[in-house]
Amino acid sequence: MRGTYKNGQETPPTATTISVVNPATEEALATINATPSEAVDEIITASWKTFHSGVWSRKDPSDRFAVLSRASTLLRGRINDFVALETVQTGRPIREMRTQLARVPEWLDYFASLARVHEGRVTPFKGAVTNTLTRIPLGVVVLITPYNHPLLIAMKKIAAALAAGNVVIVKPSELAPLSVLKLGALFKEAGLPDGVLQIVSGYGRETGKYLCEHPKISKIDLTGGIATYRAIAPVAAMNMIPITAELGGKAPVCIFPSTDVETAVKAALFAGFIASGQTCVTGSRILVHKDIYDSFRSLLEKRVRALRVGDPTDEKTQIGSVISAAAIERCEAFVSRATAEGGTILCGGTRLTPTPEKKGYFFAPTVIETASTSDLANNEVFGPVLALIKCSDEDEIVRIANGTSYALGASVWSNDFTQAHSVADKIEAGIVWINGHHLNDPSSPWGGFKESGVGKENGVEAYESYTKVKSTVMNYGVKPVWFDDEVADARYG
Repeated sequence: MRGTYKNGQETPPTATTISVVNPATEEALATINATPSEAVDEIITASWKTFHSGVWSRKDPSDRFAVLSRASTLLRGRINDFVALETVQTGRPIREMRTQLARVPEWLDYFASLARVHEGRVTPFKGAVTNTLTRIPLGVVVLITPYNHPLLIAMKKIAAALAAGNVVIVKPSELAPLSVLKLGALFKEAGLPDGVLQIVSGYGRETGKYLCEHPKISKIDLTGGIATYRAIAPVAAMNMIPITAELGGKAPVCIFPSTDVETAVKAALFAGFIASGQTCVTGSRILVHKDIYDSFRSLLEKRVRALRVGDPTDEKTQIGSVISAAAIERCEAFVSRATAEGGTILCGGTRLTPTPEKKGYFFAPTVIETASTSDLANNEVFGPVLALIKCSDEDEIVRIANGTSYALGASVWSNDFTQAHSVADKIEAGIVWINGHHLNDPSSPWGGFKESGVGKENGVEAYESYTKVKSTVMNYGVKPVWFDDEVADARYG
């Protein structure tokens, strides 16, 4: 598979290639071509010309609606192919991928409809003046997407950007680019004009950096780490362009005594081990009230040990692989530091080889009892390693929940209506679920505070972030004020 989609077609092979590996088998899935810098420059220049041609940026919103709606229909019809591909390139269980990807076309449906119905407004301008506000697209926007939810996160960005009339350049993660690379042909079939969606491949430190530094781009939308954001933010500031950044997280799962223990344990398993913990809102801190802590800990340990780890393509598998050998090493390092700080491993803590071939990047689902001040309780693992913390009361749960530099997601589990809403109100996070976790919808703004990022995906907020506001001021009755002729004569005589 080629790694560049430019002006409506895949480009010829290049000298630099990237091997895409199945993390559950360590076997090569495909070899793609890295997009060289000179080709990236050509793509940006071509995209800039395409935007200013108006072929998409000035297209009627009803026409954008039609194209995105057709793309949604096409994607729904091929979703099983994408499920199979995402399973082998990410190592996530096929049962997870089937559930997640079935919803991805909803983002196209939602933003297509938003393009069709979103309205400008008229401000209450003083006097006989009418001020209309219209939203116009930004220009060429760069989307940097990650490996953990390749198709979902790419579509969240692409759908909003295209609906608003922008020309889009996507760079998927080099670890899992294959499903995103298939989108170029799909959108072309849906009627998207050539050059409106471009896709490039390569490493973030090279291709991504070059994209983000180019003076002809008008916005960067990044899902990644804080280090990447800090690297590109100064350049974006110099070029006077906005950034939407969805970064890390350390989501607390706050469990109160009114929740029965069985439900609480299921909540922790779902929050913490979906995608082997490789999501930005992984419930990686389990904060449990002391009144149910002992029974919760006992049942949690039993249930974690019973989780089925193995081949992601097996329908019975509950936990698949992590993405790479580096991810294994990261998990091991967190476990080592946690025990050095006095933490107790309740289960897991080691690499696994659950398949007959004894290959693949598998790490045992891990729970470690630890203090709220530990490294594990405060920093993002991005793997199946959870911190279990005993809390004395509601105030301590809230204090610990708010005690990290992240503030993306959190969940509150309580059957006490007043307590649930009171705690949710006190928690600092962009997304707070009550009696749920990982819930997502194209209409629901998604993004965090503090080091978890800036700006929002999803919702009207995302659509508007891909636009700029233009005021048109029409005077229909205010008499122009001129210099008084006599005063002017006296002054300048």
